[in-house]
Amino acid sequence: MASDSVRVDVWVWAVRLAKTRSQATVAARAGHIRVNGDRAKAATLVRPGDRVEVRGGEWPRLVEVKQLLLKRVGAEPARAAYVDHTPEKPPREFIAPVGVRDRGSGRPTKKDRRALDKLRGRA
Repeated sequence: MASDSVRVDVWVWAVRLAKTRSQATVAARAGHIRVNGDRAKAATLVRPGDRVEVRGGEWPRLVEVKQLLLKRVGAEPARAAYVDHTPEKPPREFIAPVGVRDRGSGRPTKKDRRALDKLRGRA
């Protein structure tokens, strides 16, 4: 391995975007990690300037590699190793609520079910 590059699973684990190295490896194998827009295998090498997208958790993270790390470090040095380009999460009040029925109202009628399907985009 060259000193100017690091495996993507090691780097994602070292900068604390994954809790364990094995979780980072599994995420890469599952296609949840992309490097410069391309799906990355666990052994894909990252270099300073590469953009890494990690999907998982509640919101995808988009970061740019600023510094290479081989070992896991504390939170502050980890944040210094990348530039975060993750878009902001929408405010809670703007998230559309899922179709909620009153408790005890019984099973939905056919009309109610069709309205729910339309709301979910299945119609």
